[in-house]
Amino acid sequence: MAWIVLIASGVLEAVWASALGASKGFKRTRPTVLFVVALVLSMAGLAYAMGSLPVGTAYAVWVGIGAVLTVLIAAVRGQDKLTPLRTALLAGLIGCVIGLKAVS
Repeated sequence: MAWIVLIASGVLEAVWASALGASKGFKRTRPTVLFVVALVLSMAGLAYAMGSLPVGTAYAVWVGIGAVLTVLIAAVRGQDKLTPLRTALLAGLIGCVIGLKAVS
């Protein structure tokens, strides 16, 4: 159960990071509200997962999922470019997250 919550929290990290950028310095209401809600839920889920998973592993997986998804969201929105090298590096990051799960 902790892994499922951790994965969902990683997804929410990408949501709050993207909403933070869209809030334009907290000047836009909807993205700001989304940022706050996603941030609180993401942190709560991370805290829950750390109750039964190693702290370093849980944090690395959370950050990895959030980072990869944030880049992908930005690429879909046309705010970032996915070059072959960046894609390979993101794939490597995903591989490291899977590896951490496998050895935990």
